[in-house]
Amino acid sequence: MEAKEAVQAAKNYVADLFADEILVDLGLEEIEMGQDGCWRITVGFSRAWDRSVHSVLSGNGSRSYKVLRISDSDGRVLSVRDRILAGSL
Repeated sequence: MEAKEAVQAAKNYVADLFADEILVDLGLEEIEMGQDGCWRITVGFSRAWDRSVHSVLSGNGSRSYKVLRISDSDGRVLSVRDRILAGSL
């Protein structure tokens, strides 16, 4: 599987998984090929409720990050987990 295929698989999976939450600004953040033969794709997005008028005007909109582990051999998504940014705790 090529990197672009892994990224597209991750974005499609997240869009489908969170479809009822109305995601906006879904995009690639990081990509890595692990030694275990799996891609680790980090995608970021905002949810509709994260984009209140106040947060948009103040520039403090919230963004979620998910790391997807995808098998290189068959393209299966093996896991989805939160990605916590350093300094954001």
